[in-house]
Amino acid sequence: MVRGVITVLLLLINTLVLIGPMMVVALLKLLLPVAALRRACSVMVMTIAETWAEICKAIFALMTPTQWDIRGVAALRQDTSYLVVSNHQSWVDIPALVQAFNRKTPYFKFFLKKELIWVPFLGLAFWALDYPFMKRYSKAVLAKHPELKGKDLEITRRACEKFQGIPVTVVNFLEGTRFTPAKHKQQGAPYTHLLNPKAGGVAFVLAALGDNLDALLDVTIAYPQGTPPGFWALLSGKVNRVVVDVQTRPLDPALWRSDYQEDAEFRAELQQWVSELWAAKDLHLQELKREIS
Repeated sequence: MVRGVITVLLLLINTLVLIGPMMVVALLKLLLPVAALRRACSVMVMTIAETWAEICKAIFALMTPTQWDIRGVAALRQDTSYLVVSNHQSWVDIPALVQAFNRKTPYFKFFLKKELIWVPFLGLAFWALDYPFMKRYSKAVLAKHPELKGKDLEITRRACEKFQGIPVTVVNFLEGTRFTPAKHKQQGAPYTHLLNPKAGGVAFVLAALGDNLDALLDVTIAYPQGTPPGFWALLSGKVNRVVVDVQTRPLDPALWRSDYQEDAEFRAELQQWVSELWAAKDLHLQELKREIS
């Protein structure tokens, strides 16, 4: 309990100390009229975020016994753009990705719902970090307003224009939610350790950013515990080991050659690609669990 409380306090102090400079630079970026100065602000914000992440790593190293077994990252570069796909079991997955990729690849980004830009402080921070905000229209809305078809992708593509020629790492949890036995049973997933992947999300990312991405980082996170640990277990020192296995794969431009929503043949091909990727990941995760158990 004492270890966990102290760890939380140190992480909170780190965040409070660095959120101030980040907000100042974010406001400058919002107000400055010159594009070159705004880009300089983006670099500064990213540097602050990476520094925050490195200090978080140092706090975990100081306060917890967790061994971060990171594999396959030796050849990664900060001047290369990546799409990261990962299994998702616990909130511990997020610090695991930070351990694996901070200052080894460009600072990673998530596609966020457009509504999050209005969250106080966080929205400004996400905007300053150039997180792409996306607008997704439901099938019901499109049925009533067919003129909106394709507008969501157009909005996201415009949001991603800032990444043209700039290294970026985009993270996508294909399952869309954390794995639990109950969800696995409810889905009737054909995998032993994974939920069903959602091809639509990665299709959206590839359509918006495909030409700007150089490689796929296929990430498999494994925990020795029978049940994936919660975040408090990590903070309080009850997680002894986390394995983050990274396999770099090429990205075929055919994966974003057509419209996922409108082209049934292309949709089937992309879904097959995702299914094969996930079947291989399920077997790999089983091997990792057997190795570390």
